[in-house]
Amino acid sequence: MRRFSQRNSLVTLNDINITPLLDLAFVLLIIFIITTPLLEQGIDLKLPAGGKTDRPLEKRDIRTVEISPKGVYLLDRQPRSIEQVEADLVQAFRANPNTVVYIRADENGMNKHLYAVIERCQKNGITRFSFRTAPVK
Repeated sequence: MRRFSQRNSLVTLNDINITPLLDLAFVLLIIFIITTPLLEQGIDLKLPAGGKTDRPLEKRDIRTVEISPKGVYLLDRQPRSIEQVEADLVQAFRANPNTVVYIRADENGMNKHLYAVIERCQKNGITRFSFRTAPVK
């Protein structure tokens, strides 16, 4: 007759140890509690509702100023000094008050050239300008 040992018999588990699962859940909870406030980088603002533009832009309303990294200015693809750019923009603004200045500056250029264009526009009452950027790919 064969003997069966108690050690070798098949034992079924009736209860599952959930301690490691709870440890993991608490660790994840703590990580999310710590990192969530760091994700908010802005100020909570209630912005006013935007309005519609008075009318769509026409091609004749747009003047484009381009600034190279070395500080060379182009107004509508024509090389100009900053003084000539200012004079031409003022003349265009007086002839057409709906003038919008598109400013295209190289990302590796110095900001002083960009600031010079903005300052001269504002000094002469030209407040409608747009900074042109590359589209996100």
